[in-house]
Amino acid sequence: MGNPRSTRRPFIIPIFLPHAGCPHQCVFCNQTSITGVRRDMVSPENVERQILEFLEYKGNDRRPVQVAFYGGNFLGLEEDYIERLLNVSTKFVKNKEIDAIRFSTRPDTIDRDRIEIIKNYPVTTVEIGAQSMDDRVLAIAKRGHSASDTQRAVILLKDRHYQIGLQMMVGLPEEDEAGSLSTAYRIGELEPDFVRIYPAIVLKNSLLARWYENETYRPWSLERSIAHVKTLYLFFKKKNIPVIRMGLQASEYLDSGAAVLAGPYHPAFGHLVHSEIFLDMATAILEKEKVLHDKITLNVHPHSISKMRGMKNSNVEILKKRFQLQSLKIVPDPSLGEDRLAVSP
Repeated sequence: MGNPRSTRRPFIIPIFLPHAGCPHQCVFCNQTSITGVRRDMVSPENVERQILEFLEYKGNDRRPVQVAFYGGNFLGLEEDYIERLLNVSTKFVKNKEIDAIRFSTRPDTIDRDRIEIIKNYPVTTVEIGAQSMDDRVLAIAKRGHSASDTQRAVILLKDRHYQIGLQMMVGLPEEDEAGSLSTAYRIGELEPDFVRIYPAIVLKNSLLARWYENETYRPWSLERSIAHVKTLYLFFKKKNIPVIRMGLQASEYLDSGAAVLAGPYHPAFGHLVHSEIFLDMATAILEKEKVLHDKITLNVHPHSISKMRGMKNSNVEILKKRFQLQSLKIVPDPSLGEDRLAVSP
């Protein structure tokens, strides 16, 4: 156990364990729909094969490499199975082909006995599926754990110097923006190393799908979800807590429409949130500058040009119309931070 050797975002080798080790069926969950992977038990041999395939794909990428077990409740698996998965992954660490192991798990399966199982393996990062810090919302979502379980889990992991990620979901049944923001505040108090934010999606064959069809649950719109997740992102940024993902990871299966019944799914959800943030920044700067001419140049870091432009140049068109501009150029400037914006003189 220990911290990753680099602060750079790692090259992730994802191993999906759909619903494995989960004692509950949460209202929003259908891991087969999310991952496109069937719920068959993933064998250590299959894990080894996937690692080898990703290492070949990685090529000359020099980022730290981590094997990540996602989609299930890792510490809820049988002890023997946990050890078999960790043993095959550790072999690659010993051979210096990968750097570390990470996994996602439920907060109520993190206890001293379970941590004892993993303590001698090169696990550096544990992601906790908190989803909400409101016990009423958790009960309605049939999570089967409480907010205090998440708090206790974080304390146990911090005592053992693991890197901790917390996952939260917005738009759960009976939760509004104020309730979601309260969850963010409580997560912020726990000081995780990073956060993921997911909008609640109505997946086919989930309990939420039945509630949607019965008109007892109405998912948030894409616009509402983007606006609120923007607020959450800026809150965590102010507390220096990185948000490493917003929205479900896009996949052919999700994008095909075969899995999503309703709700704010978008393959570029995080990009839409960042674009809204850049639009707000540009609006504030141009209002402050009291623009008196109709040709403006905005400078941004090269990595942020698409965020500033918005989907299909939407931000550019909005700004041109609002400030009656004839021309609005977006120019790359490597000297700026990736979250900064400046107006050329």
